[in-house]
Amino acid sequence: MTNTSSSLPILGWREWVGLPELNIAQIKAKVDTGARSSALHAFAIDPYRKGGQRWVMFAIHPLQTHTDLIIECHTPIKDRRLVSDSGGHKQRRYVIETQIILGQSVITAEMTLTNRDSMLFRMLLGRTTMNSRFVIDPNASYLQGKPHPTLNTST
Repeated sequence: MTNTSSSLPILGWREWVGLPELNIAQIKAKVDTGARSSALHAFAIDPYRKGGQRWVMFAIHPLQTHTDLIIECHTPIKDRRLVSDSGGHKQRRYVIETQIILGQSVITAEMTLTNRDSMLFRMLLGRTTMNSRFVIDPNASYLQGKPHPTLNTST
């Protein structure tokens, strides 16, 4: 470990995050250094136009193994990209940009939308989101605690 990394916050292999712009107070995310991009569970994905800009509506089950809670999200589309999943399957996904609250950090990051109903975690934190911001301890979990809704996200 270098001296610069010792001053960075430490993440476990799974962490609680908040997505305030999507009205998701907290969601468990798997910290995945093998994934380049972050991914968020989404279903009923429906692109549309709003004021000449491309937007997407999608629904999410934010709690693992629970499909009774559904949050509907609306956000601008940043891009649409071909992404390879862990099994090597390619999928064209919508890319959004949103704020992520992780401990005391507020990060604006790109995230792809994909159906993760069959996966244990509803969200993956990829390495581009974490790059140069955190150190990972693969033996630990939830080191950053649950997100605080009062954290100022306007900075």
